[in-house]
Amino acid sequence: MKKIIVILLCTVGLSANAQVTLTLKDALVYALQNKADAKKAKLEVENSEYKIQEIRSRALPQISANGNLTHNPIIQTTVIDGAGFGQPGTTIQAAFGQKWTSNAGLSLTQAIFDQSVFTGLRAAKSTREFYQINDQLTEEQVIERVANNYYSVYVQRERLKLLDSTYFNTTKVHDVVKGQFDNGLAKKIDLDRIIVKLSNIDTDRQQVKNQIELQENALKFYMGMPIETQIIIPKEEFEAVPASLTEVPNVENRTEYLLLKKQEELLVFNKKAVEAGYYPTLSLTAGYNYIGQGPQMPWFAKPSDGVYWSDYAAIGLNLHVPIFTGFGTRAKVRQADIEIRSLQEDIKDTKLSLDLDYRNAMAQIDNNMVTIQNQQENMRLAREILSNTKNNYLQGLASLTDLLDAENAHQEAQNNYTRAVLNYKIAEVALIKSKGELKTLIK
Repeated sequence: MKKIIVILLCTVGLSANAQVTLTLKDALVYALQNKADAKKAKLEVENSEYKIQEIRSRALPQISANGNLTHNPIIQTTVIDGAGFGQPGTTIQAAFGQKWTSNAGLSLTQAIFDQSVFTGLRAAKSTREFYQINDQLTEEQVIERVANNYYSVYVQRERLKLLDSTYFNTTKVHDVVKGQFDNGLAKKIDLDRIIVKLSNIDTDRQQVKNQIELQENALKFYMGMPIETQIIIPKEEFEAVPASLTEVPNVENRTEYLLLKKQEELLVFNKKAVEAGYYPTLSLTAGYNYIGQGPQMPWFAKPSDGVYWSDYAAIGLNLHVPIFTGFGTRAKVRQADIEIRSLQEDIKDTKLSLDLDYRNAMAQIDNNMVTIQNQQENMRLAREILSNTKNNYLQGLASLTDLLDAENAHQEAQNNYTRAVLNYKIAEVALIKSKGELKTLIK
């Protein structure tokens, strides 16, 4: 039933004031389907296909159509030697051309040899893989943020439950002290201390309620969920289970590392594309045109109007051989090489960082598990002390100070436990991330 609810929410959206029970898996699935970051990463994957098509287009024939209509109110004249026309020693000023000229045609260009095109085609597969890995990394980042905020919401809610329980118990003590005060069996200072205690607890409750709202809003933001949605988080989501020891993961399988390696591969292709500036290029060109000329606008005119139409065509090869570019190409190649070497340093640093993340996560897991076990025992003892102190107080064997101290100790033990659970769960997420297994949280 929960899965059906989540599917409906993901497909049609959440209505105002809706309420839904979210397991961690439900929250993660919803975030991956609705968060803008995840959607944009998938759009980038889709867009990469169009970028690849753009690169491939450079290897395909480029065909275009063109046309023009030109009116020459004044035709340029050319001065020529009259000897060519049987008038030696004279100069003839002749006008060549017509008042109107119209031209229409098709042109084709086909690259035969262009090293930059060939390099771009080889880089196309790497381009696609880069965006696919980036999409995976984005999903992992969304999972990590949602999981950490999900656990933080739980801790704040547990704190509120504890404060509510403390407030309820302190209210009962207040009623007892007030009854004793009314009967002359307690001092006014004792009643005032209880009232102050209740006021402080209530203030803490209000602060925690505000923190819960802020934390829930952050969680819903990271999920891409409407802020007005009311969420319910099952308690069993937060059981702290000791993590089993595993071999040190191979950081070269981590998404962050794979993305950098793919980026390095693309930079190598970029360097080769720049080096293509040293190579000659050869292309085939062809064109077919139809031209009309005459003393009036050629369109729809006939030879009887003095307008004549004719066609012409041309086929050729264009060869471009770079000889000297002012060392510009060499400078670009060296810049591309610097980018590669800089990224390689980032890769080395990232490997160290990923290994550090795993070892730190394991240390945090171990430390927090010990803390949880200690705090569980502290809670048990604090609960017993509070129960015994309360009974002794009602029997007049303990002072109000003893009772308030016992309540404070019990509340502090509860808070320490919930914080330890939060730290453990966050460390658990970090450990799963360091092993490259964040996707397992949605399986």
